[in-house]
Amino acid sequence: MAVIPFPGARGLTLPAHPDPWLDTLLHGGLPHELAYAFGGPFHLLLPERFDAGVAAFRAALDEADVDGRVYYAKKANKAAAWIERCAAGGTGVDVASLGELREALGHGVRGENIVVTGPAKADDLLRVAVLQGCLIAVDALDELDRLITLAATTRPARLLLRRLPPAQPHSRFGMDDAELHTALERCREAGDAVRMEGFSFHLSGYAVRPRADLAGELVDMCLTARALGLRADRISIGGGFAVDYAAADDWERFTHEQSPADYHAGKSFATSDFYPYHSPVAGADALRAILAARPGGRGAPLAARLRDCGVILLMEPGRALLDRAGCTVFPVQGVKERDGYGILTVGGTSLSLSEQWFNSEYLPDPVLLTDRPVGAPSPFRACVGGATCLESDMLTWRKVALATRPHPGDLLVYPNTAGYQMDSNESPFHDLPLPPKVVVEAPGGRTRWRLDHRPPA
Repeated sequence: MAVIPFPGARGLTLPAHPDPWLDTLLHGGLPHELAYAFGGPFHLLLPERFDAGVAAFRAALDEADVDGRVYYAKKANKAAAWIERCAAGGTGVDVASLGELREALGHGVRGENIVVTGPAKADDLLRVAVLQGCLIAVDALDELDRLITLAATTRPARLLLRRLPPAQPHSRFGMDDAELHTALERCREAGDAVRMEGFSFHLSGYAVRPRADLAGELVDMCLTARALGLRADRISIGGGFAVDYAAADDWERFTHEQSPADYHAGKSFATSDFYPYHSPVAGADALRAILAARPGGRGAPLAARLRDCGVILLMEPGRALLDRAGCTVFPVQGVKERDGYGILTVGGTSLSLSEQWFNSEYLPDPVLLTDRPVGAPSPFRACVGGATCLESDMLTWRKVALATRPHPGDLLVYPNTAGYQMDSNESPFHDLPLPPKVVVEAPGGRTRWRLDHRPPA
């Protein structure tokens, strides 16, 4: 088995951070065995990496001596493996639909460990969430009214009031100052029908300072709510913890050098179209930075304010918990040459690599696997298309640099795809089956695999 990396000397590249354990796994015969068994593309899941991600966030809370709760944002990946890990380890789950809520409950996550987000939640979702004792982030006054009415005939509803970020006034999520004032009065008047436990926000982007500033504001709002007799002992800062896919130098070079000439058909991407594939502060380190920041640039750090005010910090990372927790494997079906570069067609579609369906590109370099003898390197540049009849079905518009010409039966592996890439937009277009998800674990150093307990739709 040969693993053929992309040499930096030829073509525009963005190598992912080294991953020795994944390299070892790919060097074995497992990928080709699975490709033969499934007859098409598949996803590899590495749940031990998910466990490590959760542990890192908890460690950041412990280091700051902050009482906090981690909720996995389920929308980042549909696999059951992550929810099973949450149930076993007491990690919370963030859901936004009745289907997601049922999945979490069905895999053993207790209702009290589930937070229900999303705008304008349907009555059926609210009903099950109340009955199961979930924490509900209320997005609007009419939703609050429906929730109070429902709770009056079932059981008390646990809720957070979602704040419209002042820095993002055009966001469709959350309530402004006047609406929050009304919401607090309605919670007070509802009496025992509701347990108003605090506030939350949905903030776009990955910057540390805006999250710390808004978190500090929510702490003050908790004190105001307590003066009205409400519980208000926790805040949620949502997700938005960046993932660092690539080295700083590689990312800077890529963003400065990329041009339409690097892409099939002269495709053009602005740097702003891309996810920030390098982040100097990512994952649990971003949480550390938020806790160390002084809200508004003054006073005590956020961690101290949380402790002093007895406020619990909730967070809902998705992509950050799935960092390096999976990859996607596509079999090469055909190779042609055009205008001095190759066009690869792989089994499957770009619907299983979701970034391309948001007018963007998934940039970490894929890796070529072959089980045939490979001689001296013979550089070959190629874009990568899916096996559909759509011109736009491109996994990689970029002419990626391969060390050798691929052949049908070789495999192309996209690294670090567990977070939002694998299944956000998957569809059985052309009646192509959805790629199965394969859970890979190494108990006692022995590599074992099984299919994920949630079969493809």
